Amino acid sequence: MPILLELPYLPNVQFFTKFLQEEAVVLEQHEHYLKGSYRNRCHLAGSHGLLRLSVPLRKGKHEQLPIREVRIAYDEPWPHQHAETIRSAYGRSPYFEFYGPELLDFYQRPYDLLFDLNLDLLQFLLRALQIEWTPRFTDAYQPSPPAGWTDLRDAIHPKAHRQIKDPRFRAAKYPQVFAEKHGFLPNLSVIDLLFCAGPQARLVLAECIT
Repeated sequence: MPILLELPYLPNVQFFTKFLQEEAVVLEQHEHYLKGSYRNRCHLAGSHGLLRLSVPLRKGKHEQLPIREVRIAYDEPWPHQHAETIRSAYGRSPYFEFYGPELLDFYQRPYDLLFDLNLDLLQFLLRALQIEWTPRFTDAYQPSPPAGWTDLRDAIHPKAHRQIKDPRFRAAKYPQVFAEKHGFLPNLSVIDLLFCAGPQARLVLAECIT
């Protein structure tokens, strides 16, 4: 039966394991934006430890907006800042030269809608991870999905007290760029895994499934 997920910005490892499970993944496209979630933010690993990136949004009450209407703000040069942060954190990683240029190209595009940016990044990452996915989206918002569906909307959350325990996920370790300095940082954006493990990233994702 389907797994129902929201659409985050540069999703983390846990999110991508759902694409390797037996169930089909359906993305929520009729919800209202929720502040403080992964929808416009991600976590990376840098020389000083955990890095938090967030896509700025246009001023307004985003939580009252349908997710497909949430617009990105460009008052600050955040695309350049995100691109430089990614380059600084992963420029010396084993597989940056293979995936980095195409990823950074997204930051040259003038996206207006957060959903469009996130969806294009998701599809790029799925290709890079060699994961096939037939795009499926909700037809309408339902507080409780149909019987048999697994509702993981907001189960994967940046705030620990908001996370919902996932019995089918356990973070598997892999070599990280700054592991000797900070130790292993689990469940970061999947670009951390991709840049560090390259073609083996899909196998690491499979190891995370319990």
